[in-house]
Amino acid sequence: MLIRVATIQDIPAIQQIAHTTWPVAYGTILSQEQLTYMLDMMYSEASLQKQFADGHLFFMAEVDGQPDGFASVSLEKDAVYKLNKLYVLPTTQKTGAGKALLHAVTGCARELGGRQLILQVNRYNNAKGFYEKHGFTILQEVKLNIGNGYFMDDYIMGREL
Repeated sequence: MLIRVATIQDIPAIQQIAHTTWPVAYGTILSQEQLTYMLDMMYSEASLQKQFADGHLFFMAEVDGQPDGFASVSLEKDAVYKLNKLYVLPTTQKTGAGKALLHAVTGCARELGGRQLILQVNRYNNAKGFYEKHGFTILQEVKLNIGNGYFMDDYIMGREL
């Protein structure tokens, strides 16, 4: 497995992984309409290009040269970095790719002077247990209006770096 920094050329792979993983991760949590709305909002070509332009650092996990997962991190405020995304294809989850991506993001944030890494996770997403296993604790519960009558019902979790 290879973890590398992603570039704009990786946008199609990022989109493919998101469109494959989201129905599995959120299919029983969100309506199909909200799923489609959020994928379009967060993973359109324009949205991903803006994220890269705004300084989000993306990492790709590859197995045998094929994209397997991705993660992104950005500076939130004073030495606090945010893990914005971490997704691994459902067929290869529990192979260490998620852990490797999280390790890459954590190392990057630490190298950039980060003292804390935070993230948002849907309250009903099984990934919450993954993050707890890696030292994250719940800092806050939030319900965020994301437009079109949809909300994100999340935990904000964090850990010191």
